[in-house]
Amino acid sequence: MASPKKKLQGLVAATITPMTENGEINFSVIGQYVDYLVKEQGVKNIFVNGTTGEGLSLSVSERRRVAEEWVTKGKDKLDQVVIHVGALSLKESQELAQHAAEIGADGIAVIAPFFLKPWTKDVLINFLKEVAAAAPALPFYYYHIPALTGVKIRAEELLDGIQDKIPTFQGLKFSDTDLLDFGQCVDQHRQQQFAFLFGVDEFCIQRFINFVVKLENSKLKVSTNQRALPLGTTNFPFLH
Repeated sequence: MASPKKKLQGLVAATITPMTENGEINFSVIGQYVDYLVKEQGVKNIFVNGTTGEGLSLSVSERRRVAEEWVTKGKDKLDQVVIHVGALSLKESQELAQHAAEIGADGIAVIAPFFLKPWTKDVLINFLKEVAAAAPALPFYYYHIPALTGVKIRAEELLDGIQDKIPTFQGLKFSDTDLLDFGQCVDQHRQQQFAFLFGVDEFCIQRFINFVVKLENSKLKVSTNQRALPLGTTNFPFLH
């Protein structure tokens, strides 16, 4: 069974994919990005080519190069580099999984296919199993984000007995607002010591706002010292 060097926990940065003004990937700043995360933010775990990184908007060759750059630049600096390898095509997902293993990634994650959607838990697990088998030495994580995939299979239901079918399964990235589902995942699977990554930023931001309001009410001053890293543009028009 694959097992990470240590359990994936703490902050895991979902990295953006920096772009030039011409829409090309700006590989030259990824080394700076690594240093910024490690030195300025104290973050040593990353999730590459996910939703924030616009992985599904990139070509397979672009995704491979982005993964390579993060693994290379993060060597001896980052603790874990998890590569999202999900795709609509099973063969593409398997190719990306094999590539992640070859370049020395620390884990892979897969989103549910969202065009011809899996309609049952077993169908979804069969898809995930085929991808995981392409990189049998890497820890495997399921990327649960039903708002984008339209796949409404509850994460807690999926976890029941999943290691019997996917021995390399180590946890999931939970990007949904169903906190009952998330809580049941954590509560009912403590013995397996899965990693549960919560990925709904809005919830975290609201908690931070509430914290700042409490500090203000307590007459405490809060100061921030943020330094921007020039990463170029992204593919999102409203961020240009």
